[in-house]
Amino acid sequence: MESLEKLAFGATGWGDDLLLGAIMTVILALGALLIGLLIAALLAFLKLQPIKPLRGIAHGITLLFRGTPEFLIILVVFFGLDLFINALLNALGSELTISTPKFWAGALGLGLIFGVYASEVFKGAYLNVSSGILEASRALGLNTWQTLSQVHVPLMWRFALPGLMNLWLVLLKDTSLVAVIAFDELLRTAKVAGETEREPFLFFLAAAALYLLMTYVSDRGRQIIEAKTAIVGNH
Repeated sequence: MESLEKLAFGATGWGDDLLLGAIMTVILALGALLIGLLIAALLAFLKLQPIKPLRGIAHGITLLFRGTPEFLIILVVFFGLDLFINALLNALGSELTISTPKFWAGALGLGLIFGVYASEVFKGAYLNVSSGILEASRALGLNTWQTLSQVHVPLMWRFALPGLMNLWLVLLKDTSLVAVIAFDELLRTAKVAGETEREPFLFFLAAAALYLLMTYVSDRGRQIIEAKTAIVGNH
């Protein structure tokens, strides 16, 4: 019972810190999601181009990130971003030195990882839309842009949603990798609390429960969204 008091809220426990860590985990994951969707859309666009060099670049980037440990990608982005920005400032004649915020370094690293895998989901979803539906939309008088924006992309999202939701769940758990750059997300907070109180198992167990809760809420959200898109699609 005395151990559980260490999970209490207020000055006597770590409940506030763990909750804040969980909130930062979600915010970090959402930031990485936005960055990742933009990267995924760009890579998928390049992969669908008839120009072979463009497809080669996109597939090369995908191969590079798939073959690199995610832990290493976070470190390279964190340290490399500082080097790149400061080298650019130096080339412009500025003596200003910038240190990249840990949040944005983590969000960019995770976003790159998410985007590479999501690009394959987008590509598959785009190609999965029936050619008959597209021909029917053109027969109704829709031009290329109208067919793309009003028919192709909305239908593509329905096919992409299950894969994107699975990647979101992976992303949510991958935020724990950002602990390596000392960003105070849930896992790092649990680690600090466990070392301070000399009860690592208790705090890691609490962190696991919070991750499970976030995963459950995300999965329920997926079910609701899929149900609504199915209803819309049936009409």
